[in-house]
Parts: sequence; structure tokens; C-alpha cells
Amino acid sequence: MTEADLFAFLTKHRLGVLGTIGPAGAPQSALVGIAVTPQLEIVFDTVKSSRKYPNLIARPACSFVIGGWGTGEQTVQYEGQAEELKSPELEKYQAIYFQAWPDGPVRMSWPGIVYFVVRPSWIRYSDFDQNPPLIREFTVGQTDPKDTPPANPQP
Repeated sequence: MTEADLFAFLTKHRLGVLGTIGPAGAPQSALVGIAVTPQLEIVFDTVKSSRKYPNLIARPACSFVIGGWGTGEQTVQYEGQAEELKSPELEKYQAIYFQAWPDGPVRMSWPGIVYFVVRPSWIRYSDFDQNPPLIREFTVGQTDPKDTPPANPQP
């Protein structure tokens, strides 16, 4: 499993569960539509009236779980830092997002629509359809992913 393989896996999935931290420190999750850059950044849109928006502005650390729905037991756990996009970066990332979500430009008229990019700090790919399971961790700036045995392999 290389970063190119990871990119290919991520781009096959258009939805991810985003985890943020709420104002009282409690975790909050939301299913969001995603696009992925070759640098493994995740792009998504939301509205300012959502719970995730103020959470990410106050505490940009977040996580994703991607995959595993109807495609077997391959998933990605993803941790990173979110940044609200502004011009001139916004247009570059919107182009990537709109490739994955052709209906995205219609949402640009929604009140309070914003776009975020999440830059990864740690990613774990797991494939429990294999025996033994394949688990690879990627850390930003690290050239070689680490194979890690499952802590408690289960069928």
C-alpha cells in the first residue's frame, strides 16, 4: 500500500464521517461529501449554521473515517487540521471538489456556504478482508508507511 494506492482508494469514496470537538469538549460527527487531492488533503463544503463550522474554526483538529460501507472491510482513519478556504486557494480546491461533486456549484448560492481543506497528519488504511489483515500507517513527511499488526485481529 503506497500513497498512490491510498489516493486511489480515497477517490473511490465520496462520503466520509467527520469528527470534530464541540464547544463543551464532546465529540461530534457528521457525514460529509468529500473530494481528495493527490497530496491526500480532503476537501468538503458545509454551511456556517452547521455544528461542524464553529467547531472547526475554534478547534481545527479533526478526524475522518472513510470506506467500509458495502465495499468490504477496507477503511481509512484520518487525522488532520482543517482550514477554511479563502481566495486565491479557494478556487483551486473548489475545482477539485466540483470534479467529485458536479452538483457542487449549485450549492454556491446557499447562504453561508464555505469550503474546508483538511491536511493530514496521520492516516491508517486497514483491510480486514485479508488474512492476515493489512494495516498501513502514513505520517505526513514520512517516506515509508509502517505495517502494523492489528491489536486484536477479529474475523
